[in-house]
Amino acid sequence: MINKPDIQKLFRKNVAQLTPYSSARDEFSGRAEIWLDANESPFPNGFNRYPDPLQWKLKETVAKLKKVNIENIFIGNGSDEVLDLLFRAFCEPRLDNVVTIRPSYGMYQVLANVNDVQCRQAELNPDFSLNAERLLALADDYTRLILLCSPNNPTGNAFDAEAIVYLLENTKAIVVLDEAYIDFSENPGFLAKLSRYPGLVIVQTLSKAWGMAALRLGLGFADEEIIRVLNRIKPPYNINLLSQQEVLKRLQNQKETLRQIRIILKEKEKMRRALLNLPAVKRVFPSDANFLLLEISNATDIYQKLMSKGVVVRNRSGLLHCYSCLRITIGTPEENERLLSELNNLISASGVHD
Repeated sequence: MINKPDIQKLFRKNVAQLTPYSSARDEFSGRAEIWLDANESPFPNGFNRYPDPLQWKLKETVAKLKKVNIENIFIGNGSDEVLDLLFRAFCEPRLDNVVTIRPSYGMYQVLANVNDVQCRQAELNPDFSLNAERLLALADDYTRLILLCSPNNPTGNAFDAEAIVYLLENTKAIVVLDEAYIDFSENPGFLAKLSRYPGLVIVQTLSKAWGMAALRLGLGFADEEIIRVLNRIKPPYNINLLSQQEVLKRLQNQKETLRQIRIILKEKEKMRRALLNLPAVKRVFPSDANFLLLEISNATDIYQKLMSKGVVVRNRSGLLHCYSCLRITIGTPEENERLLSELNNLISASGVHD
């Protein structure tokens, strides 16, 4: 039996009761010949008018692509805005708390700090698998959000679907599933299950597989009740016109995006095998994302020396279960070859053999 959260009771009282800002474009729908309602410049230059505050054309395309109802879509200025608005909608500062995991995406803790909300962290198992009962043990009556990144950053692994279902069916909090890397995974994710779980929010991004990091556009998928509140508290024109136009173009070229994903996955396997052949590499962790986490001798020294060669990776050695670990994003074939060459030279020069 699914433990359905009472979404209305979870919203902050002031948020549930507020009168949202009503922009000029919110108050008019239809076709007009003269716009004199928003105090814009009347001189056309392609950018003198405010953009659609609810991004309807873009949402229509996203709805078809993701096979979800348009009423279940929220578009944010990057997925971080979606996450921040969830904190604002549900978490009363200095009273409520959120529960997440470690190691994971660092912005969950930052957003909790910014919103003055306690962030409780359940440790992943040493193999980076999820212990759902350990996570639920940290939750209480004041837990408003449970935040999971799957596939997880920086570990790369997708969590077992049964563990996520267990969370959904045994908590009254909102479960936020961050699927930023889902396009690289054989795991289908939870979008098809959205209608079954009213307390589930899925966050995705166009910054990774879709190659639009500079445009800052994130997607939130949730029950209509949650989407309505997010639209009430967001800034009125949170997605600029250029981003809406460019994203629409890119989404209409899904074939090219799928081609690039295939290249990345092929290169990831080549990289995995090549890295395992390097004597200083102790292990390469399984990955459902567009990066590899590897344990390597003298990770910090290797990291610094790679930077001196103009090759930048991420040193994750300070994180739980990630001692002496580097995270390497899969680049173009040429970039990957360069990285392997530099690594091989550094390891040979250091004389490391284990």
